[in-house]
Amino acid sequence: MNENKPKILLIYTGGTIGMIKNPLTASLEAFNFDHLLKNIPELNILDCEIQTVSFRVPIDSSNMHPRYWIQMVELIEQHYHNYDGFVILHGSDTMSYSASALSFMLENLQKPVIFTGSQLPIGDLRTDAKENLITSIQMASLRNGIEPVIKEVGLYFEYKLYRGNRTTKINADHFEAFESLNYPMLAESGVHLKVNKDYLFQPQNQELVVHKTFNTNVAIIKLFPGISEYSLNCFLNNPSIKGIILETYGAGNATTESWFIDLLVNAINSGIHIINVTQCSGGSVAMGQYATSEILRKIGVISGLDITTEAAITKLMFLLGKNFESKEFKTNFETSLRGEMS
Repeated sequence: MNENKPKILLIYTGGTIGMIKNPLTASLEAFNFDHLLKNIPELNILDCEIQTVSFRVPIDSSNMHPRYWIQMVELIEQHYHNYDGFVILHGSDTMSYSASALSFMLENLQKPVIFTGSQLPIGDLRTDAKENLITSIQMASLRNGIEPVIKEVGLYFEYKLYRGNRTTKINADHFEAFESLNYPMLAESGVHLKVNKDYLFQPQNQELVVHKTFNTNVAIIKLFPGISEYSLNCFLNNPSIKGIILETYGAGNATTESWFIDLLVNAINSGIHIINVTQCSGGSVAMGQYATSEILRKIGVISGLDITTEAAITKLMFLLGKNFESKEFKTNFETSLRGEMS
């Protein structure tokens, strides 16, 4: 390797971006990333050194699980001091969950970890895979002197780099599949790469700390008109459940019917952490702005502010893995740990 060039490790976990059509059978097969430079010669033009590593068995992102997040961070941990940046190729359906999870797992991250994928396979004639892959590597290679420009977990898709834990997938058909509605993009790819430096995360200048413990005994409850006491009972009186993301209306509002409030009170008293997250695509929870959310604040529901559901559920699993006491848990959840909330 050329010591003067940024060294990028490409990690393939699975997903559409890694598929290529077999010319004989016309079926989609996993791309051999050992032959990456041969099949995508444009990468040779990039001013960086690229190495690849793949999951032994590539997975569809619908099968994503914390055990795979641990595999990803262990690869980063193993190679952290040998590379200047990391690009993770991942299926788009659960990419925002994985990007959020890794942001919490990689404390004091001083290098870029950029997720990307595609809506069409890399071998498709109209694929978005090549642009997403090439520019993600460029983004991961950006340096200010010897320092990486980006020092956080990002998600790059269709000309835009976002903070990973601020993203959500908004479209299954368009190339512009992701959006970050509550935080500006970190960078944009046009004729030039434009980095919005004021919005980049500034980590503590300390050694990387890798966290690998999650508690997955959690649930997401989306409120809707007519939701019944019977259906909520299944979650709120389940002894295995330790935390719940409650997707409420608007700025954090919910029904004030007595049975609903009583269920929440009993759950909180039994040790279940309940997080208030708006089911709106953008905006923030502001408990107390309306009477219908003031009561939630009074009974001890935790505010998720402007966090996404993807970041909220992964942060919940992450913090439950720490076995915090109730007050310490609330403080940590309502504190922005990796720029996931304003």
